[in-house]
Amino acid sequence: MIQNALKQHGLPGAAVQAIENPDRELVNQLLKLDRYVDMLIPRGGAGLHKLCREHSTIPVITGGIGVCHIYIDATMEIEPALEVIVNAKKQRPSACNSLETLLVDRAIADRFLPVFSARMAQENIPLHADENVLAQLQQGPASVTAIQPGDYDDEWLSLDLNVRLVADMDEAIEHIRTHGTQHSDAILTRSTRNATRFVRQVDSSAVYVNASTRFTDGGQFGLGAEVAVSTQKLHARGPMGLEALTTYKWVAWGDDTLRA
Repeated sequence: MIQNALKQHGLPGAAVQAIENPDRELVNQLLKLDRYVDMLIPRGGAGLHKLCREHSTIPVITGGIGVCHIYIDATMEIEPALEVIVNAKKQRPSACNSLETLLVDRAIADRFLPVFSARMAQENIPLHADENVLAQLQQGPASVTAIQPGDYDDEWLSLDLNVRLVADMDEAIEHIRTHGTQHSDAILTRSTRNATRFVRQVDSSAVYVNASTRFTDGGQFGLGAEVAVSTQKLHARGPMGLEALTTYKWVAWGDDTLRA
């Protein structure tokens, strides 16, 4: 269909091609075609990204694996926080920008957790609780199991949600630095100081204040059709549109000009 559309507009249909054979060896061969291919953007699981980073002779832009967090601090009201949390988790749970781990400030835990548990039960969101909050959550109506090793480091791709209590923002930021993928992370707060500090110290491609992580998307950012979400530092970072695929060509016209 895409090739036919290109031909109808006078463009070569072969400008867009697909490898239909799923043999991974074909991927290995593609990774070495630096004479013909300018850039690779792998779209798939962590294994594919790792393979491309380690074996490609072509520049690779990786991203799209999102272990995303929301930290709710002690200044945040409960009801608006719940709306953001539900949206970030449930609006499209299989997306790379959906919420995976909720970090709850211990100072707000006693008044937040009972209401949170009730809402999660209502939304059919299963919880995976850290040992420091497991007993409290088990008193509520939500489905709760103990978190397992590795749960903090992977995407659920489902309605499942990790929950952990943190002593303060320092512990929240440390958790994100340890387990995050520099994709999308958010703080729910009514403190401008806390928001500013979180934005400065969380080194992710998209950082939100009082907003769902689900906004990390080329269309939402006004970039048009999204090519990928880059979690690298160079050259593009965050949602990528067509502009991120362009580069420079410097052309200089002289009048027999010599450099002094």
